[in-house]
Amino acid sequence: MINKLASKIYFFIFRAVCAVKSSNNNIDGNFKAHQPVVIRGKGHVKFGDKVNIGVINSPLFYNTYAYIEARSNDAVISFGNNININNSFSVVSEKSITIEDNVLIGYNCSIIDSDFHNLEPSNRNNNTQKKESVLISKNVFIGNNVSIFKGVTIGENSVVAASSVVTKSFPSNVVVGGNPAKIIKTL
Repeated sequence: MINKLASKIYFFIFRAVCAVKSSNNNIDGNFKAHQPVVIRGKGHVKFGDKVNIGVINSPLFYNTYAYIEARSNDAVISFGNNININNSFSVVSEKSITIEDNVLIGYNCSIIDSDFHNLEPSNRNNNTQKKESVLISKNVFIGNNVSIFKGVTIGENSVVAASSVVTKSFPSNVVVGGNPAKIIKTL
């Protein structure tokens, strides 16, 4: 009884401090935060209806936060409708990342659209890195611990298996997995 009451009090206080910490003034739409969310950058972040970030009593709930950064002036991060994102989510864009409607994202996932630094040492800090848009299509299910990199499109209804590293695009209606990810089966 006491543990149950203490748990309810803790969750009430935790939810109260799950405020959005933002240095980005270009945010459209609303989302529901179940864990702390940091939004940064000079670009634009758009939220559709019913976007949920964080899951209570799921791994990484107590000690992580979601990080969303539209890093450059023309960067756009766009979330569609009915999206559920688990804990410890990170999305960083220098160009464009679009997550369409009805997408599920597991905990500890990362989506990026840039190398962020050139590999050549003499050009490492001169902002010449490769940037390519990322598209997560409708009804995609992304498992836990997945990394998705620049230039990737994941087709509608596809599933990305846990712990996958996605470095290339995949069509609709497939299950992909591995490092690097490859098609495991067709749905």
